[in-house]
Amino acid sequence: MRWLLGGADGEAVRKVLEEADTVVASRLTLMECRRALVRATAIGQISEAQANDVRALVAGACADWTLIEPSAAVLDRAGLPFPAEPIRALDAAHLASALVAREATGALELVTTDERVRKNARLLGLAVLP
Repeated sequence: MRWLLGGADGEAVRKVLEEADTVVASRLTLMECRRALVRATAIGQISEAQANDVRALVAGACADWTLIEPSAAVLDRAGLPFPAEPIRALDAAHLASALVAREATGALELVTTDERVRKNARLLGLAVLP
């Protein structure tokens, strides 16, 4: 969401996504974006019109992404310990998705600005951007 709402590191994230040959994302990422927009609108951080503009940007961006479903393998791995605990359930699901995607593709660079996710990803042997 940082690249959509102009947050810290948002421009770096946008650039990485724009320059990537392939972007693989968990379907949970889209849900998380939608919830962030609902929350931001509910607390008055952005207007409904701004939220609609961001929704359109998300839809356009993810049209070319490969979306992976939160499979049983992802959910099972997310329920296990990670190298640097504690970690939130949704972050565990994102990390587990990255691990499953890496098994399928052989190579993966994880795009995140969350420090807990970044730390765990590195400890799991994942390259982290930006």
